[in-house]
Amino acid sequence: MIGTTSTKQNVKTAKLPIEKHIAQIAAGDKNSLAELYGETKTAVYGFALSILKNVSDAEDVLQDTYLKLWSSAESYSPMGKPMAWILTITKNLATSRLRERGKSADIPEDEWLLFQADSPSVSSDDRIVLSAAMKTLTEEERQIVMLYAVSGLKHKEIADLMSLPLSTVLSKYSRSLKKLKNTLKEGK
Repeated sequence: MIGTTSTKQNVKTAKLPIEKHIAQIAAGDKNSLAELYGETKTAVYGFALSILKNVSDAEDVLQDTYLKLWSSAESYSPMGKPMAWILTITKNLATSRLRERGKSADIPEDEWLLFQADSPSVSSDDRIVLSAAMKTLTEEERQIVMLYAVSGLKHKEIADLMSLPLSTVLSKYSRSLKKLKNTLKEGK
């Protein structure tokens, strides 16, 4: 009896895979949408912010991403890359927002720091690296680093998402790390 109770508790507290959330959302489960939002909002917001460079636009795209996800979840076909699907929605909405607004402004460093502070998965060391990245990397390099470090995407997924050759993503990521190391060495 005791083992059954603890097993039920473990099932309730265990995180569902993103694909299961999407399937449940397709069936109309609002709780699953809320759970998915809680698990993925930092990556989605960070990616939107890296494209738009405007906090309020990134917040709008964050919300629009989950509205779009809600309305199109039943069209998702499981292929083992649900986060890439979500970030593709984000990219399309962000690109559309850029076209509508015709703007791209620099993000003040304090706003990047606020975003980083909101992410429980970003350690203080990561904050230092990301802060240095915002200053020394190009926009494309910053997006690659954010997608890899914050969103946890693989280089191949990033290449697909950004419509770049895999070799370009790998070399830009490698160069970005070198820039970051040099920046940190200079800062010590």
